[in-house]
Amino acid sequence: MRISLIGAGRVATHLAKALSVQHQILHIYSPTFANAQTLAEQVQAQAVRSMDQLDTSVELLIIAISDQAIESCVLELAEYFKETLIVHTSGSTHIERLTQHYARAGVFYPLQTFSLQREIDWTQTPLFIETACSEDLHILDRVAQALSQRVYHYDSKQRLSLHLAAVFACNFSNYCYDMAAQVLDAAQVDFSLLHPLMLETAAKATQNPPVHVQTGPAMRADENILNLHQQMLVAAERPDLQQVYQLLSDGILKRHHE
Repeated sequence: MRISLIGAGRVATHLAKALSVQHQILHIYSPTFANAQTLAEQVQAQAVRSMDQLDTSVELLIIAISDQAIESCVLELAEYFKETLIVHTSGSTHIERLTQHYARAGVFYPLQTFSLQREIDWTQTPLFIETACSEDLHILDRVAQALSQRVYHYDSKQRLSLHLAAVFACNFSNYCYDMAAQVLDAAQVDFSLLHPLMLETAAKATQNPPVHVQTGPAMRADENILNLHQQMLVAAERPDLQQVYQLLSDGILKRHHE
C-alpha cells in the first residue's frame, strides 16, 4: 500500500518506521521541513514543503500531529483530497472532525507513550480503529493486524475514555515519579533506589485490580505518617508538592475508608 503521513513527531516517526517494513511511504509533510526530511530519510520517502505537493493517489493518508492542529490541517487537505482514505491518530479527536469533510474518514489510534529515543513493541501495542464506512474498516484492520496482535474496533466515545484514563495511568504517574525525584534530589539521595518499587507497583497494577493492591499511609489511615510527610514538605517550602500529597491522600482515604 502507498501511504503518506502528515507529521514528523514522535507518533509519526514510530508509525512511519513500522509501516515502512510492509508498505511504501511516499510523502512526509511537516510544517518544519527539516523534520520531514529527517523522517523521510529513515523510511525512504520524499519530504514535501506544502500539502499541495502530497500525491492524492495514495491509498492512505495518516494525520499524526497534535490534537489542536488537526482542525486546520483537515480544512486545508479538503482542497486536494477527495477519494483517499484519511485517518488521524488522536485518542481524543472525534471522527466527525474528518467526516465533516471526507466520505472516507477514519481513526488509527495507538495506545502507547512515544519517545524518539526508545523503540516500542508494536506487536503488543493496542491499536484502536474506526471508519466512516465498513469497506474502509477492512482496509485499516489489515494494516493494523500486520502491526499489532491487539486490534480493537472502538468508537470515538470509547476512545476518548481510554485517552482520559491513559492520562491518569501514564502522564500523571510519570509526574509523580518526577515529584519523587525532586524530593530525593533535594536530600541528595539516588532516585534509582526507587526503581524496583516502581516496577513492582506497575506489575501488580497490571496483574490485579489496582484498588486491591493499594498500599501506603493513606491506605492505612496512618495520620501520624501523613502529618509527618506534610510537615517535611512545609519545611522544604514545597507547597506545590504538599498540595498534590494532600489531594492524593484524601482520594485514597475516600476510596478505601468511606
